Amino acid sequence: MPETTSLAWFRRDLRLHDNAALAAACDADRVVPVYCVDPREYGDRPFGGPDSFDFEKTGAHRARFRLESLSDLRASLRDRGSDLLVREGRPESVLPEVAAAVDADVVTVHTRPTPEESSVESAVETELRDDGVELRRFWGHTLTHVDDLPMALSALPDTYTTFRKAVESAAEDADADAATGRGSARVGDSAVGDHVGRNSSGRNLAGRDPLSEPTVPPLPRDAPDAGDLPAVSDLVGIPDAEFDPAPDDRGVLPFDGGETAALDRVASYIWAGDNLREYKETRNGLLGADYSSKFSPWLNEGCLSPRYVKAEVDRYEDRRVANDSTYWLVFELRWRDFFQFQFAKHGRDFFRREGIRERTDIDWRRDDAQFERWAAGKTGIPFVDANMRELNATGYMSNRGRQNAASFLANDLRLDWRRGAAYFETRLVDYDPASNYGNWAYIAGVGNDSRDRSLDVRWQAKRYDENAEYVTTWLPELDALPAEYAREPWKLSEDEQASYGVELGVDYPEPMVDLDER
Repeated sequence: MPETTSLAWFRRDLRLHDNAALAAACDADRVVPVYCVDPREYGDRPFGGPDSFDFEKTGAHRARFRLESLSDLRASLRDRGSDLLVREGRPESVLPEVAAAVDADVVTVHTRPTPEESSVESAVETELRDDGVELRRFWGHTLTHVDDLPMALSALPDTYTTFRKAVESAAEDADADAATGRGSARVGDSAVGDHVGRNSSGRNLAGRDPLSEPTVPPLPRDAPDAGDLPAVSDLVGIPDAEFDPAPDDRGVLPFDGGETAALDRVASYIWAGDNLREYKETRNGLLGADYSSKFSPWLNEGCLSPRYVKAEVDRYEDRRVANDSTYWLVFELRWRDFFQFQFAKHGRDFFRREGIRERTDIDWRRDDAQFERWAAGKTGIPFVDANMRELNATGYMSNRGRQNAASFLANDLRLDWRRGAAYFETRLVDYDPASNYGNWAYIAGVGNDSRDRSLDVRWQAKRYDENAEYVTTWLPELDALPAEYAREPWKLSEDEQASYGVELGVDYPEPMVDLDER
């Protein structure tokens, strides 16, 4: 038989472990791993619809993390006798060229449910089909496989609790059936994996085990030159002299990109630090490396598989302890799943100002000056400002901070929530379209819960930063103030301002809104 050749098209799945698309590619005799630096993912882009605005698609923090992840993946492939071809250009142009150069039969890829990503897949498929090359898609970025949902996508609940209970109940029933021998088996797809506990429809309700790393064949001798990785400055337009890759020492983690760093983080957080046993109690923290798992940058760039994380949690429960905290980490992974499946169901509707709820009763405003103050961390509300300054300096913000910053923009200022979500898209090192826009729509009341999700920022600050340690870390101009005033400096009298050396409107801004009225 003639040799078969595949292209393994990497996107946001920059890992060797639990990689269904790579495993399928490795069924061929010859494998050429490829990554396309798509120019549409960088630079200023328009956000269409009512009150259209431009925003920077990818900021320096995520660009740096992505390039480190690509470098790590390339090193891992080279260690195994292969390599990663890197090309700058649209995938629908690049991939057919590479496929023709190596006479490829098939291109394998992990599919994504969000509109921009799926449209690129369709364009690639069309171009490859014209050349007689097959595009094979795989689903590999959620804990629960889309084919294993206990309901059709069209029937997916629009509330998380209903979704979670359905998935958990199906998994518990499947595990019980497997334990008693009632689970019906089928032949598994070697590229996707199999597990006991399938029902008669073939759904793997108990959940799939992570795939082992495949044996990657050596790079074919006739493969094109691997090419060079771009620099951060090439992608985001920041001159090399102005880009400082050194992490801010106030940041919670340096967030080194790549599968190697991802697996190290799982090992250090769960096993070496033994932090998982108290995750539920500490997860709303604001300072330090280990109050939460912080797996999200690696999950969202695909350096880490959620099924691998779940397997490590299961192993931890077997060897150390099973409690509310171990359950809660999986609970959060299911939240992530929920938004992925919501976007598969609703598509572009999630990016509309009215959201999937068709909310036309909210009078969204446009005020560029107010938006810029929010983005710069100069609202005069310390808890909001501290979080925004952390985001700008590090590319990261805690879950608690994201909720408060989003609520202030959407519910206190009533500025178009999509501008805030787009700003997060630019700045976040762990940006994922489904999680980001899904959570913003949720807070704004146009998404998966139309109830009022407005947060009392003052209450939140007192509850989660009682001693103002977080606020003063990121707002050093308030460091001299007692905790109460550091959280609410507008309460200072003129004499107190003079006494503490903090003049409102000079050293720190006056508040943009009267929170007492709000």
